[in-house]
Amino acid sequence: MASVALLSNPRSTGNRSLLPRVRSFCAAHSDIFHYEVESVDQIGEALRTIARVKPKVLVINGGDGTVQAALTEMYLGSHFEGSPPPVAVLPNGKTNLIALDLGAVGDPIEALKRVIEIARTGVDEHVVVRELIALSGGTDSRPVLGMFLGGAGLADSILYCRNKIYPLGLPNGISHALTLLAVFLTMIIGIRTAFLPPRANPLKVSMMRHGQLQGRYSLLIVTTLHRLLLGSSTGGVTNGSLQMVLVEQRLLPLLRTVFAGLFGRVGRNRMDGVHVERGDEIRIEGDRSSVILDGEIFHAKPGGAIVLKPTPPVSFLRLAA
Repeated sequence: MASVALLSNPRSTGNRSLLPRVRSFCAAHSDIFHYEVESVDQIGEALRTIARVKPKVLVINGGDGTVQAALTEMYLGSHFEGSPPPVAVLPNGKTNLIALDLGAVGDPIEALKRVIEIARTGVDEHVVVRELIALSGGTDSRPVLGMFLGGAGLADSILYCRNKIYPLGLPNGISHALTLLAVFLTMIIGIRTAFLPPRANPLKVSMMRHGQLQGRYSLLIVTTLHRLLLGSSTGGVTNGSLQMVLVEQRLLPLLRTVFAGLFGRVGRNRMDGVHVERGDEIRIEGDRSSVILDGEIFHAKPGGAIVLKPTPPVSFLRLAA
């Protein structure tokens, strides 16, 4: 019986060149059960099939959106008897935030080799737990689960990077740096231009028992991850709550946040225009308010709010020593 189940999405950007190597690797290792889906709509059926194999580890080979869809199905679909196996994520896609948080970096085949080694020698000491973000109140009535949410100006910047910068074919690090530079130029110039990200719309963000914040924000992050973009850190565990970073749309607060993030110091010291909070329910409201959860965009219903809550802990496999 296979000790490792691998779920691949061939349509993921990274798999266009990687998948032939993955297929060859799996063909040479009988303890891997490889299941490919043509769309995220097939992930539920894939997990029902994988559950019959009873793997020690479930590996997801796709971008953050594929991971999000798989986590949602695992948590809400009840496909596994008892607790699902711990999840490992191959470094794939553009941002790889979830893979980075779990110590999966570099060559995906090397990461897969590491998973097999752990499955053979014992997974318990490599298991870590993370809460997930449960998003509801959008255009889809079913909650969607993920680990990293961007909103306000950040959502616009992510879409700008995806639609304007990534097509240039530059390395990811350079693409992210160019996007950050474009965000700063938008603030400095203060006018709308076709080649820069748009100015953020006003938002109202409420946290249960923590009051309400309202205004224009260049950065809204809600996460249960411990590591973020550019190698920055959220500063520690979330203790069963969601961690939020909200930065007012002014140049100095954004600069302070970027430099604090690079050194893993976000939230350690109070900064003007930067709000760092933890809570167990967050509501996001605003005209045409939208957020991006693990690479997928979600819109609030007209006159409604996007509501975020943490889930109970879910098991993941950390690949780093």
